[in-house]
Amino acid sequence: MINDILKSLAVFILSFSPSIVFSQNLQVVTSVAPISNIVANVGAGLIEVHGIVPEGVNSHTFEPAPSDAKWLRQADLIILNGLDLEIPTIKLAQKVKRTGVNIVQLGDLAIGKRDWKFDFSFPESEGHPNPHLWPNMALAMRYAELARDALVQLDPTNRDKYFANTTDYLRKMSHLDAAIFECVAAIPSQNRRLVTYHDSYAYFAPRYGMQVIGAIQPSDFSQPTPKEVGRIIRQLRQQQVPAVFGSEVFSSKVLQQIAKEAKAKFIDELADDDLPHEKNHPEHSFLGMMKNNLIVMSKALGGDVNCMQGIDAKNLIGTSF
Repeated sequence: MINDILKSLAVFILSFSPSIVFSQNLQVVTSVAPISNIVANVGAGLIEVHGIVPEGVNSHTFEPAPSDAKWLRQADLIILNGLDLEIPTIKLAQKVKRTGVNIVQLGDLAIGKRDWKFDFSFPESEGHPNPHLWPNMALAMRYAELARDALVQLDPTNRDKYFANTTDYLRKMSHLDAAIFECVAAIPSQNRRLVTYHDSYAYFAPRYGMQVIGAIQPSDFSQPTPKEVGRIIRQLRQQQVPAVFGSEVFSSKVLQQIAKEAKAKFIDELADDDLPHEKNHPEHSFLGMMKNNLIVMSKALGGDVNCMQGIDAKNLIGTSF
């Protein structure tokens, strides 16, 4: 009798132990950090997001590890960028995901083939479009809406919460979008040109009135040849480009040399899928990344370094990723 009471008491205590309570939130698997963060804000308080591409890793050459199969197998929903960015991940997901679990490819839903961008890093001859839609805030907002719709379809009971989150998040995104226009407008017109190592701004530039003169990284993600380097230096000198932009993810000593030879500033602080600050920082966010990028661009290109003052780049309360 006493043993039965003790067993019942143990079960009762264990049932309230936070260390063994399993989350009732939906499990959503994503890929790169900007996608993960957008999805996490849309589902704040209702979902847990696991991005399988570590920050600071080249997403174009990323191969999922065997341990990633566990996350894909446990997922209630898989949301990726698409546009051929995550081909190995999609192949693995199709093998291991549970029956009925959807793979949503945001980029393929946000734009059609007629709007695909091709360039030096993503030549049309190879058939893979530039997948970096998210620096264009209008397309990032479309990503948020598509993520919302996918979550509502899976979890209609919480429809109102997903819509409320998305409304709040879109308001923040819209404010940032307007600020980007103002930042670019403050840059002297002759300086509204971008030269980057990896072309992450093919969809960004036409929206905000900038021009991508070129990207330096070839489509196979190798270093450019000496012939290509010489051509780029001549082009930069001819057009008097004030700065060339790299990033920590796509580090390249040759880019620094190109900038020196072209008498341009070398800036390695732009980010396309690496969020700023530590993970517990309120602006460790996609919006924080874009905010920082515009400050960096403005400083390097002669614009207003204070153009992002007043922009709220914090995650929504309850965001988990």
